Amino acid sequence: MTYDRLVCANCAAPVSEGRCPVCRASRARMQQENPFAALHPMALIALVAILIAALALLAHQTV
Repeated sequence: MTYDRLVCANCAAPVSEGRCPVCRASRARMQQENPFAALHPMALIALVAILIAALALLAHQTV
């Protein structure tokens, strides 16, 4: 889960902005648990697409 869409229950602001200590603590905890949480979902999709294309190219060259 990415934290860019989470809303803090303490200050009602996006957690990614880190306006209050609760937001900053939640953001830090999520970054430690999952380093990919800071990435935008479209960036993850692009990364997976590039990986699949590279594997397909490698498979094509070995045949």
